[in-house]
Amino acid sequence: MPKVNFTKMVASGNDFVVVDANFSLDLTRMARLICDRKFGIGADGLLLLTESKKADIKMRIFNADGSEAQMCGNGARCAALFTGKQALAIETKAGLIRAKMSDGAVKIKLTDPKEIKLDLPISVSGRELRVNFINTGVPHTVIFVEGLENLDVPRLGREIRFHKQFSPAGTNVDLVEAQDRDIINVRTYERGVEDETLACGTGSVASALIFSLKGARGNKINVRTKSGEVLKVNFKKERNKFRDVWLEGKARIVYKGEYYV
Repeated sequence: MPKVNFTKMVASGNDFVVVDANFSLDLTRMARLICDRKFGIGADGLLLLTESKKADIKMRIFNADGSEAQMCGNGARCAALFTGKQALAIETKAGLIRAKMSDGAVKIKLTDPKEIKLDLPISVSGRELRVNFINTGVPHTVIFVEGLENLDVPRLGREIRFHKQFSPAGTNVDLVEAQDRDIINVRTYERGVEDETLACGTGSVASALIFSLKGARGNKINVRTKSGEVLKVNFKKERNKFRDVWLEGKARIVYKGEYYV
């Protein structure tokens, strides 16, 4: 019986199965099987790490539903920790990601965000909403709300994720409540997982940058995720454009094992 050596990792509640090998297997099917929380290992995504010709490693991320994502912020932080290097470059489908270790945390520099659109009008369940869109390696729709803890995130997130405004690719959905001038609480519905997750790295960055565009001062935003962990987002802003965007938080290895295909 074929077997795969894996490492289970977690970053801020986002969990991943990390495999450093090339496969001739169907990766879409592999991701579905491995990420299944009842019959597999259980994870939000499968990270496949291989050699790269233009970076230290190449990372491919497959969601729990088998779809392949362009990038994953918390996944990239896990991949960086997995290598054991203090500083490295990671090749992703969204571009090169820089990573470094910092006082027990893992920091990654994302590609510059793009496709920023503020106050888009959409209709959801007969209600008119104003939403904000930004691509931080993957597409995110950011909505500012009140009473975040009382919202049905899976239901609302699913409606917006599949909204015709964002077809055919769809969108991740971040519901954000401001707590202070530089602190926000975020809950995220992730495309590909098709449910709310305990954290989302690119979603935390998306939420922080839109919060900045909406009037927050300074170039550092603290993002409290559903897991309770606070991620730090640093950036440089020139008018409505961002560069040098960094995401910082903890990541750790949970266990290692063998998965029988």
